[in-house]
Amino acid sequence: MKRITCDALIIGAGPSGSTYARVLVSEGLKTIMVDTGPQYSKRPGENLKNSFPFQRNMGNFASMIRGFLHLISVPTSGGSSAFLDPITYKPDSGFIKNAMNPRQDPNKNLDGAAAAYSVGGMLLHWTGAVPRHHPELERIKFISNDEWEDLYTEAEKILNKHTDVYEKSIRNSVLKDVLSSYYPHLKYPYHVQNLPMGAERSSINSELVRFTGTDTILSPIIDNPEINDGRFEIRPQHRVKRLHVENGAVVYAEVDDLQNGERINIYASRFIVACGTIMSAQLLWASGIRPEALGRYLYDHPIAFCQVILSKELIEKMSSELRSSENKLSFAANDPLPIPINDPAPNIWIPVSEGRPWHCQITKDAFHYGDLPANVDDRVIVDLRWFARIETRPENRVIFEEDIFNEFGMPQPTFEYGFSEADAKLMHEMMIDMTNAAQSLGGFLPGSEPKFMPWGLCLHAQGTCRMGEKDDGKSVVDPYSKVWNIDNLYIGGNSIIPTSNACNPTLTNVALAVRGARNIVNNK
Repeated sequence: MKRITCDALIIGAGPSGSTYARVLVSEGLKTIMVDTGPQYSKRPGENLKNSFPFQRNMGNFASMIRGFLHLISVPTSGGSSAFLDPITYKPDSGFIKNAMNPRQDPNKNLDGAAAAYSVGGMLLHWTGAVPRHHPELERIKFISNDEWEDLYTEAEKILNKHTDVYEKSIRNSVLKDVLSSYYPHLKYPYHVQNLPMGAERSSINSELVRFTGTDTILSPIIDNPEINDGRFEIRPQHRVKRLHVENGAVVYAEVDDLQNGERINIYASRFIVACGTIMSAQLLWASGIRPEALGRYLYDHPIAFCQVILSKELIEKMSSELRSSENKLSFAANDPLPIPINDPAPNIWIPVSEGRPWHCQITKDAFHYGDLPANVDDRVIVDLRWFARIETRPENRVIFEEDIFNEFGMPQPTFEYGFSEADAKLMHEMMIDMTNAAQSLGGFLPGSEPKFMPWGLCLHAQGTCRMGEKDDGKSVVDPYSKVWNIDNLYIGGNSIIPTSNACNPTLTNVALAVRGARNIVNNK
């Protein structure tokens, strides 16, 4: 059996794991990062949307997103086989490969829930939204506001936050004005505004945006040989099968090199599990680490979604403003639409606020559920996504099967998920708000009228390894992300976020990783 030693083993190469690596390696710890998935880019985890063709035609990128996502639990019941030739094979209990789960109740499933197995995780294709949690409605209360300010400021630096990426978009400007008029009662800082983005418009080519990936997070250590100096290594396509615990500490991780068919035991002083909300809980469960709260308080944002064709009035207003503008934008010959082909897409945000417990984005971006027909010009289309803040409840959970395994040989997750009456009422109110806002902009695109998307499609799952102030059976990790009663095991990612919230969790995810990494450094 091959044996490797290091100071820290990080399991998962997404935003949280990469943040831990950035801090630990910079402080001199020899660190190995492993991920079950491959590395798709020369720079580890570069956002694959950082290419001109995809930014000019986001619809093509949506097809790539589908290829990265692995559904987590697919019910096998409820389908009809009447059309099948009667001689064909059909098992009584249903198939089990590729997340097919004969024990999944379709009425309790997160149908859209998916995992990204890759160096970079979801940052390979995310939208880049990096809002802060609302200080009263969403934020963890046992961390002080002063410390949150410090953690968020550092996280915004790590994720390269900007608010001016789409500032010169004529569509962004006009739509922001219209929505501000529609919501005159929303005052600073909860007014209609630009979406804070982990992205930056290129200073060389103003038509190109560089979206943050894990290569951005890792840049201080992968681009600086003096800091790295052989202390950091990424191993793609290495699956951690189990963590071995003795006397209240993890001793080593049992790792499979999936390319070479080799088993490796990696010994470390610290272990950081950061492989996604469902898969982090899965690894703990497979390792026999099963605190009462593990898998419980599962939380994801319900999405109300629609697509709007902009009104003639708004298009004419844009045309008028462009004629009087000094912007040097290029118009195509004989183009009937008075919006330049290189006009940046809109990216507008309405934050969570008192009386409006939902996060709102008005954008035009690549989403695998927002494809447009080839004959529809996306310059006249905007996407509206409203994300609800619902209750956190212990009965919403994921469990793991003892005798069914997914395509990666790990215990199959099964969801038990639902909504309270209060959740249903709030989601209905949110839908009304989105529908009315949409109609201030134009008419609905046929086929994309207002609707709720499949549960879990948001890909913001949280809570399965939730953080708590005390070890009372309602949390898995302490305030510094360390698993209760295990001295050297930390959890990173959305799974530890314990609060009811509505906005994109990535910034908070990274802020908590900074806190956990600093705690490791201070106690090494």
